[in-house]
Amino acid sequence: MPGVKAVFAMAPEMVPFIFGESEIRRLRELVELDPQRILAWEEGREPELGSLADVELLLSGWGAPFLGAPQLDRLPALRAVVHWGGGIGFLDQSARERGIEVSSARAANGIPVAEFTVAMITLAAKDALWVSRQYCREQRHIDREAELPHTGLYGTTVGLVGASTIGMLVIEQLRDRDVEVLVYDPYLTEAAASSLRVEIVRDLEDLARRSTVLSLHAPVTPQTEGMITRRVLAALPDGAILVNTARGILVDQDALVEELAANRIRAILDVTEPEVLPEGHPLYSLPNVFLTPHLAGSTGVELRRLGHAALAEVERYVAGVPFAHPFPFPDPST
Repeated sequence: MPGVKAVFAMAPEMVPFIFGESEIRRLRELVELDPQRILAWEEGREPELGSLADVELLLSGWGAPFLGAPQLDRLPALRAVVHWGGGIGFLDQSARERGIEVSSARAANGIPVAEFTVAMITLAAKDALWVSRQYCREQRHIDREAELPHTGLYGTTVGLVGASTIGMLVIEQLRDRDVEVLVYDPYLTEAAASSLRVEIVRDLEDLARRSTVLSLHAPVTPQTEGMITRRVLAALPDGAILVNTARGILVDQDALVEELAANRIRAILDVTEPEVLPEGHPLYSLPNVFLTPHLAGSTGVELRRLGHAALAEVERYVAGVPFAHPFPFPDPST
């Protein structure tokens, strides 16, 4: 569409995974876009892309270059950023004062994370992940009633840390599964909890103490780093399961390893600190750990969902309609 000039800002190799031929064709019907022109600042060096003064819309994603105040000065016409990723840490807070609208596909990316989380909770409650290893190792009849008397999801208590976008999706998927859902989130109101049919628990240790499964969905902030402390882990009942599809830094990982090494609890970890763990780390080999390489978020064909979400937001922007999924900047006054 004449008058709306756009440019990609992402890792170049991601473009074909996010936008197929039909999506690129539709984008070029909507905006002036050269798919080969991709904004990427190399360290210590700015891109050789000519003038950016007329770029009104950025289509950004994973691998987007940091857009600090000096870079935004080179984009004086920029009015909107459509980000097919989740967080927007690459974008300087001055974008708020510059009147730049931002959309994020965090809701779309949250779908597979919630699906993965609920699948893991279900399989873990059935002991499926660990019984599978036992079955293959011992190659014998497993007497389910005698050997697995406490397995199953029915009637269990699932504690969620964080009523975030993903946390909310997990709540929705657990709603009809005959489980009790407890939620720790300082910002969740009693009215909202009532409508969601969950119980608010204001103390993390109390939440852990009451949970058969404890699943983490909090964002990383200075307040949440290390929030799953040694004391929280110690409060988990024997045989409880920790599920982390959020970030490894939320957990005191050394304390977690100690609890796991004592064979008191189990863990399903899609994230660790750091990613990737050093070779030989205990979490690779502990028998009560199910470890995956940050698999829960969008992968494979799920990446195309992110492209479709971004395309829908571009259509809204061009039509003069507010974004369906705006990403609000934090209020600096709070």
